[in-house]
Amino acid sequence: MIEAILHAVLLAFGLILPLGVQNVFIFNQGAVNSRFIRALPAVLTASVCDTLLIFAAVGGVSLVILKFAWLETTIYAVGVLFLLYMGFSIWRSKGGGGGQSAPLSARKQVLYAASVSLLNPHAILDTIGVIGTSSLAYEGMTKWIFALTAAIVSWLWFLGLALAGRTLGRVDTTGRSIAVLNTVSALIIWLLALYMALQLFGILT
Repeated sequence: MIEAILHAVLLAFGLILPLGVQNVFIFNQGAVNSRFIRALPAVLTASVCDTLLIFAAVGGVSLVILKFAWLETTIYAVGVLFLLYMGFSIWRSKGGGGGQSAPLSARKQVLYAASVSLLNPHAILDTIGVIGTSSLAYEGMTKWIFALTAAIVSWLWFLGLALAGRTLGRVDTTGRSIAVLNTVSALIIWLLALYMALQLFGILT
């Protein structure tokens, strides 16, 4: 059981640490909101979505999804379009006064966080291909402890990201760093969209 827990921790960190659209979005929401609690809709939504993907993958849904080649193509196409839109939204999100960015409403945070979690081909395919496949090494309760551990790592990571973003927002009262962060975030998201578009092209040709 200890082996399964350590395995899940290492896998979860390996998948979640690379700079991705989820991480960029959560950090950004922590930075632009005046209080940490106001970024919780994004944090909780991303965490719940990751938990659902992890448990679905461990439960065997991943094996069914991988049988449908058209589904992978659809996921990539929708993901590219959404990332282009999200990058544009973040690019334009500078409000008035000192370059301070305008925070998203709770509803928009939930919508965006769910979208970057569930319309992100890399997040879905990594969860399916890595965590789902790795869980096959375990049986019974040990398999679900493996899944729960991976989910807990995800929750702690997103909470930490939002707190780190809030620290930046508190230190920089002028809002300049956050404005720069928004610009960099939008560029990263557009680069990810381009990368995914090239992968989609490769699938179709």
